[in-house]
Amino acid sequence: MMKKHQIYKRDNWNMMTVEVQGRQLVLREISDQWGEETHHFISRPEMMEWAKNRFDKEKFDGTDEEWQTIMAALKEV
Repeated sequence: MMKKHQIYKRDNWNMMTVEVQGRQLVLREISDQWGEETHHFISRPEMMEWAKNRFDKEKFDGTDEEWQTIMAALKEV
C-alpha cells in the first residue's frame, strides 16, 4: 500500500510530495523553473539529511516559519 504525504503546495507547478512505497520513500519536487525532480530514499534519516542540505536554513528564500513548516512535514513522514 502506498501512502502519499504533501509537504507543501503553492500552486499546480510548485509542490513537493513524498510517497511511502513499502520501505522506500519517493520524493517528488515539482517546480515551474526546473520541472520535476524525483529522489528515492531507503530510509527516513537519509531523506532528512537530503532535506537539511536542500533547505539550508541560511540560504532558504522563505521565512523562518515556512522553513520550520517544511521540515516538520518531512519529519512526520
